[in-house]
Amino acid sequence: MKVAEHYWLETLGCPKNQVDSDKLAGTLAAEGYVPAESPADADLVVVNTCAFIEAARQESVDMVLELAATRRGGARLVVTGCLAQRYGDELAAAIPEVDMVAGFGVPVTLGVAKPVPTFDLLELPRPPVGAPWAYLKVAEGCDRRCGFCAIPSFRGPQRSRPLDSVLAEVDELGGAVREVVLVAQDLASWGMDRASLHQGGRSAADSASRPLVGLTRELSERVERVRLLYLYPSSLDEELVSAILNTGVPYFDLSLQHVSRPLLARMRRFGNAELFLERIESIRKADPEATLRSSFILGYPGETEEDHDLLLEFIVQAELDWAGFFTFSEEPGTHAAGFGSEVARVPEALALERLRECAELQDALTARRRRDLVGTVQRVLVDSPGVARSHREAPEIDGIIEVPQDVPVGSFADVEVVEAMGTDLRARPVRG
Repeated sequence: MKVAEHYWLETLGCPKNQVDSDKLAGTLAAEGYVPAESPADADLVVVNTCAFIEAARQESVDMVLELAATRRGGARLVVTGCLAQRYGDELAAAIPEVDMVAGFGVPVTLGVAKPVPTFDLLELPRPPVGAPWAYLKVAEGCDRRCGFCAIPSFRGPQRSRPLDSVLAEVDELGGAVREVVLVAQDLASWGMDRASLHQGGRSAADSASRPLVGLTRELSERVERVRLLYLYPSSLDEELVSAILNTGVPYFDLSLQHVSRPLLARMRRFGNAELFLERIESIRKADPEATLRSSFILGYPGETEEDHDLLLEFIVQAELDWAGFFTFSEEPGTHAAGFGSEVARVPEALALERLRECAELQDALTARRRRDLVGTVQRVLVDSPGVARSHREAPEIDGIIEVPQDVPVGSFADVEVVEAMGTDLRARPVRG
């Protein structure tokens, strides 16, 4: 009897990469591999890399080198994901310890005799999940050309999954999954690239001007919680806002990036501070329990002190629940990389100073909004022993709610918040 080979799968980057890794794990399991307890115990080590910005690329390279040094003798090392897709041949030449560099399933260089078949990660079968929630990747690529982003150059144009395929994956997840989290590079544009979203009869997706609205409605009939991540602000029309509110998960992850109109124009982005504040106010007016998250880039070429002051003022006025801040990374081939001397570069030290100023301000606002929840009753989903989330917390991104260890995993419970601990809360069950 042949002894099963073991694999170790290391995932870096965003939730979209995690979905890819989940499907790779399912493929490996179908081929007879079993998970290893550690990289040193694996016959096959796979690194699913990120290449979004320079820091992510460096983290990916460091992880590859670390695993190359610690794998056991005879173990194969495969690098896949965004870094492999974007820098395949260059990466293979730079790190000869790697046995194979495979961009999204297509080998760039192969150090073994048997070729690996190509496959479409987006449509690979989904393996069983071990948590009561799951990411659901509904599209790949992006048709936008934001000035700072190189993703379209290696992920390609928007490619939406058919409605039937998405719904089938949710059905296959089974009743144990109580929340699905939709992800894509440009989630709000799901279905806009497809002439037909489904096969067969009409569905709720037909009744909406924006296909994502119909998809959200369809999913809400199958699972208790539907959460949407990565929404481009100009796509957030009244119909989509209403659809999100009707899911019972009023969580809005808006990709704003900045609020200065001149700077956003150089970013090839929509909006300004006034428009964003109006949209946030209208959402909260429609549902005072709505939670808002965003992300911002500091130090984009041409950013002035006035731009930065405007962002600080916006942070105070918007009172977002959650926000992430990143310094600009110049990516080859992007619009920003082509700026000439007419656009002033922001020194790295100044960009970091601006980031710290924004982060400190937002941290205080987030902590205050979390303290305001003390004494309230929240409906939570228990993810693991002692760890739960309300609609206000996206999994693996935001804070958590600590609950007693005996509250069953996978169950919903009403809890009273008794303490705020920075981003996290502590709560006790409400006894009926």
